[in-house]
Amino acid sequence: MKADKKKMERLVKTARGQLDGILRMMEEDRYCIDISNQLLATQAILSRVNREVLAAHMESCMKEAIEAGRSEETIEELMAVLDKAMK
Repeated sequence: MKADKKKMERLVKTARGQLDGILRMMEEDRYCIDISNQLLATQAILSRVNREVLAAHMESCMKEAIEAGRSEETIEELMAVLDKAMK
């Protein structure tokens, strides 16, 4: 992975902590809107991590693959990931 590994690990651990908190909120039968807000916050962190990982991929791995003549497969791979992300 070419993204800032320490930063990405910290963000994923934060999201994991938020998920643990969401589970506790559900077990405690907390207010639905509070749970939803925490879910949205967790999704935002994971989206940020994904954006940074994909940006680093495009700046390094994808660039190298294009220079090596593997542009078509590399673009198809990225498009497949983007299709998943946009659903």
